[in-house]
Amino acid sequence: MASDSISVKILKNYNEIQNKKIKWTGDSLIIFNGKPEEPASMIFEVRVADQRVSTGVVVDPEKFQPGTNRPKDFRKFWKNEKKQLSALPMEVKSEKVENIKEGFDCSNIEINCIGPKPVRGYFAKPKNAAPKSLPIILFVHAAGVKGSWCLSQPETAVNYAKMGNGTLAFDLNAHGMLNGQPQEYYNDLEADELKGYFYRGLENREEFYFRGMYLRLMRTLDFLTSQPEWDGKRIIVIGESQGGGQALAAAGLDNRVSAAVATVPAMCDWGGTLAGRKGGWPQPFSQPGDQQKMLQTLPYFDAAHLLKNSKATIVTEIGFIDYTCPSNSIYSAINQSNGEKIVLSVPYRGHQLDQKQFQKIWEETVYQPKMKFIEDFLK
Repeated sequence: MASDSISVKILKNYNEIQNKKIKWTGDSLIIFNGKPEEPASMIFEVRVADQRVSTGVVVDPEKFQPGTNRPKDFRKFWKNEKKQLSALPMEVKSEKVENIKEGFDCSNIEINCIGPKPVRGYFAKPKNAAPKSLPIILFVHAAGVKGSWCLSQPETAVNYAKMGNGTLAFDLNAHGMLNGQPQEYYNDLEADELKGYFYRGLENREEFYFRGMYLRLMRTLDFLTSQPEWDGKRIIVIGESQGGGQALAAAGLDNRVSAAVATVPAMCDWGGTLAGRKGGWPQPFSQPGDQQKMLQTLPYFDAAHLLKNSKATIVTEIGFIDYTCPSNSIYSAINQSNGEKIVLSVPYRGHQLDQKQFQKIWEETVYQPKMKFIEDFLK
């Protein structure tokens, strides 16, 4: 039925360039006709009454570059961090998880680290695996503290350990918090000690929160690669959102990582905010503070700089209408990598798949190919 209540909103690089009502007579309607002269992420949103549909396109995605310069002492900084990490003798506390799936061992693990918190997570593997026979899967978590998606679980570690012909699987919680605690413990952390953790230390690279998170990543990989069952070749890091950002960071920081599966990854091109487009979550340059000090801190931890010259295979899912982890931020990061890139572009996806009418096509064209890559990697 014809209507004059159609609202059309258009954004370029997440900046609104049009928002108006258009009278529709029932015929075809052109709402935009043009091509940006520079790399651009475009979002088109149409509303009719209380219904809304959105789609996105990206122009020249391979041309996106970071919005900040890579610090001249970038490699020196991370070389020193790794040197300090390796100089700390590894101390591992392990508590066996009882009544786990038959044929598998699982332990609640704590590993000392030079950051403010130790590594904590669950480690699972098949029993009686031969030396040098298993790949490594490191699973990392999305943002938050108390939600179920933030908590390491023995069942998650075991499910990953069951994949392929068996793996060395580690479910790493992002914050070094205790595992298996009452929900009140995590509620209190989110309300107090870890409230707004992603904005801690924006003006000091030694105090920036993600420094500790990345150090725990590397410490976990050191632990896993020390296991006699590791095949010495295959390491895959898997995560979504903040976990996707960690997966990319691992691929950039540790050349032993052979693949990263990063779904709508965060921590990409924070400097996009300074270049007239939206930066990746948590958009730290949008926060109040001394911008010069931020410029002396944030680029050291930005996946757009960490990935430079990485040779890991990167599988990434990018939502073209994702306002949390913008498509342009992810392209700016993965364009720095020298490894194989498998990009699963999803025009109808936000940070979650909110447009449920696309669920089936997403499962067939995005989720299944992503899982197929993991399965093939583990063969």
